[in-house]
Amino acid sequence: MRQPKALNIIRASLVPGQVYRRSDLMALSTSIDRHLKALVAEGSLKKLAQGLYSAPKATPFGEVPPETDSLLPAFLKDDHYVVYGPSQFNALGLGTTQVYNRLVVFNRKRVGEFTLGGRKFWFHRWREAPKELTPEFLVVELLNRLNELAEDRDQVLERLRSKLPEFQARKLRHAATHYGTLSTQKTLKKLMESHAKVGLKDEIG
Repeated sequence: MRQPKALNIIRASLVPGQVYRRSDLMALSTSIDRHLKALVAEGSLKKLAQGLYSAPKATPFGEVPPETDSLLPAFLKDDHYVVYGPSQFNALGLGTTQVYNRLVVFNRKRVGEFTLGGRKFWFHRWREAPKELTPEFLVVELLNRLNELAEDRDQVLERLRSKLPEFQARKLRHAATHYGTLSTQKTLKKLMESHAKVGLKDEIG
């Protein structure tokens, strides 16, 4: 049976590993829902969520998940976000050692846990969201989630106080103001004031 021309056009436009919204493909078909259903049935597309699809990408080791840089902007309809794993707190040298099997998406649109492309994401919504993951942002997020940590909170705070000179004060203040809870802002302000004599780095960089 001859396949509809629009179906072939959509199929030819798909890039393995990329994520598409239904609206992205509507211009290629006047019967988009029927064609999407056919492409999912044949395996050319995988449905990730309502109105969200990925083109599978095969490697010699098997199929790989959709690329995060394509998945998250399509899901959020926004590119102002950062994604990190809480295990990255360990690299700050503040005494945290726990390994977490989840990814946090700090963003302006979504909240809650979602499984997308076989991976679990925890979406944390805030009034603003950075476009870059910095050590200073991670410090603020660690303080935001201090009560969720398995480590002794007082020891983490004391370690942070002693290591404040390793971070840029300007970036810490900016991250706290824009991305920190009121409690985080108060905690960081107190720590920075108690360490004022050390001289935090204020250079741009």
